[in-house]
Amino acid sequence: MAFELPPLPYDYDALSPLISSDTLKFHHDKHHAGYVTNLNKLIEGTELANKSLEEIVLATVNDSAKTGIFNNAAQVWNHTFYWHGLKKGAGAPSGELAEKINASFGSLDEFKKQFKEAGATQFGSGYAWLVLDNGELKVVKTPNAANPITNGQTPLLTADVWEHAYYLDYQNRRPDYLDTFLNELINWDFVAEQYANAAK
Repeated sequence: MAFELPPLPYDYDALSPLISSDTLKFHHDKHHAGYVTNLNKLIEGTELANKSLEEIVLATVNDSAKTGIFNNAAQVWNHTFYWHGLKKGAGAPSGELAEKINASFGSLDEFKKQFKEAGATQFGSGYAWLVLDNGELKVVKTPNAANPITNGQTPLLTADVWEHAYYLDYQNRRPDYLDTFLNELINWDFVAEQYANAAK
């Protein structure tokens, strides 16, 4: 069964002016859609055609003959996850998630510092992530399309630091984009839901 481009979980202007409607239109309707189209072409008629997105990512990550499939499948997964982690003016984490962040990083500010550093120092394209790893919260970064699930980690939040995610709005100022992401755009309800599901 072919994959379909999932719709954005909000209107194009829902994050404006922090992330503009133009950025969302290009990022979702062109880039994300392109990965879906490419993935469907690559898996058509293969043993992967009826697998889930996560199964395809895990099955192809170490197969050099299937690098194209991995890259497109992981990018479909990563982008879908990224959209849900965004919400304008979402405030701060609370409850068990807030307690876990304080226990793991010492404070919310220290988490933000580490996350910003991960995103800002990812050379070239990639992602910064908050993950649950053996019961502990960690900040990691991945290059290109790579996804922490291939390392047995559970993603809770990601920031896309490919240039197409921010260049129309922030040009070359990736740290400014990350500051805005961390302080004004995190959907903490989504992060808390991922944490609760992973911690069960």
